[in-house]
Parts: sequence; C-alpha cells; structure tokens
Amino acid sequence: MPTVEERVLAAINMDDLLAFLNQMVSFPSLGGNESDIQRFLAGYFQSLGMEVDVWDIDFAALSQHPAYSIEVERAEGLGVVGTMGSGEGKSLILNGHIDVVPAGDLNNWHYPPFQATVADGKVYGRGALDMKGGLACAIFAAKAIHDAGVNLKGKLMIESVIAEEDGGVGTLATVARGYKADAAVIMEPTELKIAPAHAGALNFRIVIPGLAAHGAVRIEGVDPIAKFIPIYQAIMKFEAERNPPSDDPLFNYPIPYPICVGTLQAGNWASTVAESLTFEGRYGIAVGEDIPTARKSFEAVIAQAAQADEWLHEHPPTVEWWGGQFEPAQIPADHPIVTTVGEAFTDITSSAPTYQGMPYGADMRLLINNGDTPTLMFGPGNVRKAHQPDEYVPVNDLAVVVRTLALTALRFCGYEE
Repeated sequence: MPTVEERVLAAINMDDLLAFLNQMVSFPSLGGNESDIQRFLAGYFQSLGMEVDVWDIDFAALSQHPAYSIEVERAEGLGVVGTMGSGEGKSLILNGHIDVVPAGDLNNWHYPPFQATVADGKVYGRGALDMKGGLACAIFAAKAIHDAGVNLKGKLMIESVIAEEDGGVGTLATVARGYKADAAVIMEPTELKIAPAHAGALNFRIVIPGLAAHGAVRIEGVDPIAKFIPIYQAIMKFEAERNPPSDDPLFNYPIPYPICVGTLQAGNWASTVAESLTFEGRYGIAVGEDIPTARKSFEAVIAQAAQADEWLHEHPPTVEWWGGQFEPAQIPADHPIVTTVGEAFTDITSSAPTYQGMPYGADMRLLINNGDTPTLMFGPGNVRKAHQPDEYVPVNDLAVVVRTLALTALRFCGYEE
C-alpha cells in the first residue's frame, strides 16, 4: 500500500469508534425524535474541520415531490451533511440513517437497548446494526483521513439522514437540497457483501367489509375474518407466481420478492361479529419492475378473489397504498464505485468480495433514481438481526467496513501526496 494509505489506516482507533457508537446508540432516535442526535453529529463533523450544512426539513414542500413517502408524522426534522476535500477530483457520498425502530418489550432484551454493550465480539443495542454502526464507520473513515493530515482532491460528503425506516424523506431532503456526487455508498447491514442492487417494497392496506351482528346470532352477520382467509390465500399464491426459480446471481434467495402481511385488526367487541377487517403488509418489487403495473397486478388479484365470494362481490375490499413506497434500484456491476469498494475490501481482508442484491428497500433508490448518483450498499452485520431484541453488529465487521471505506474515499476521490 502507498504510504498515505498506510498512514490513514493506522489513524483508525477502534476503541474510539466503539465509544462513539455507544454515544450514538444512547440517543433514542425513534421516528420524530431524531433532532438531538443530528445536532450531536453536526457538532462532531465540525470538530473534524468539515464544512457542515444543517437545515430544517420543510415536510410540506417536500410532500409535493413524487418520491415522497412517510409513515411517521414529524413536527420537525433536520438534514445534516458534512463535507471535506477540495472538490477538484471525483465526489463521493457516504449516506447513513440515524432513525431506529422501537425497542418493543424490554423484557425480551438481555442488554439495555439504548446503551451499546460490547460482549462476545458484538456490539448490542437498538440501532447498533441498523444502521448507526455503519454510519460510525463512515465518520471514522473521514476522521482517519483528517487525523492523518491527508487532503482529498475530490469531495467526500457524509449524509446523516432521518426517516429511512418509514419512507426515506431524510435522504430525499438531501437530494432536493441539491446534493449529488459521482458515486455513493450506503452502509446498510449487507453482511460485508457489496450490493449494486436492491429490491423494492410497497406498503399496502386492505379493508374487508363485514356486517356486524350480536354474537348470539352471528349467522345473521357477515364475518370479515372468514372472508380474509381466501384473500390471504390468493395473495400467497400470487407471491409464489412472482417468485419462480431464478438464475439471477444477485437475487439468489428462496423468495427474493416476498409479500408479507404484518398487521391484522378486526372488530371492537368480543361478542359482536366484526363490521370490518383491516390488514397491512409489504409487497416486494423486482428490480426493473414498473411500479404502476405492479400495483395494478396486486389489485387485480384482490378483486378476482373477491369476485368468487357472494358478499365480497357486492362489497369489494378496498386497497390503499400508504406509507413507505420503496422503488427498486440498480447500478452496473462494473461501475467504478463497485470496483473501487471491491478492491479496497480485498486489500483489507485478503478475500474476494461477494456481490449480492439486497431483498429490502432502502434509500439507495432515492440517490440513484432521483439524485442521479450511482450508489451501492456495503455495511457491517446481518439485516436478519435488525428490528428485534438484542440487535447487534460484530466488532470485526465494523473494523473491516471502516478500513474499506477509508481506502475507498482515498482512491475514489484522490488525494494530495
């Protein structure tokens, strides 16, 4: 390795990174409660000599954007971007979100959710994996470049964004503010795999009407719970049809584009036939699939299933597309950012990289589809450990990612000897 690269890698202090990650995890940055950690990070960016942009996100204005989607209404939200480098070379964005999902029942946690606990080579805590750990790696890659006294020829921008979990309005706000680059990396948990593509996901809500009646004479009512069963069966059949065996190496999953029913609510009294049933779910979208066509296909499945039932034929279910609407996205496998990250990963690990499309929706699609910025995902940990008790990220993964990102920034942006 060139001396400059060795100097930068030597400036990475993992103990400091873990202490910093602990500070990040200590902020309970649930949707709508993200401003405190955003101000904290903005201050830290300033301590690294970065040019820092902090602004109030105008949700009303942003809601007019065709890519706008949100599930959690917010009274306020901050955008934060730190920039370093002269701007004479290529530009690179490192993007990460700081919002987290609720911790749930604390009795199911072995470690405090809002305190980073290092045990057995893992960092436990809500958001440690998804994705404060990845963002901490980006920040400490920039810190190492700063501490080593290296001047980048291009611009390195770190975007700390809100609201990824419920639609991506934070990243959309950076796009609307004019931020774009020659390439970007989002540090989502990819198991150290390089992801030049990700699937899409659309939230849906379906209401099945029933007819209320006293439970003692339930046959005089119409139970929407019973009507839900054939609708659900039709959805599962549709899922199987959409996921035939495939030889696509990026999406070699048993079900790459799943349809998941996540909530179901019906009725308001135990001895009353429910007057309606509402269920919500997630509809997986294939890379390259047309969103309006995908919606119409799903709606047709619901309508066809309803036609087979006498009650639902006369009282059809309604389908609403709400909340997070994540389009799929992809960049060419031979794009310079893909090869740069891959070569840096190999130099750090002495292993060949694995390339894999991610089955979940992410902010990557906003940078590619709306921000004209070729983007991939690469980050520490396994997404299967996210959104559950005892969420964790392996310390070794953090070490690989911070070093890989440091080399990527040096090589992609260029530096002065």
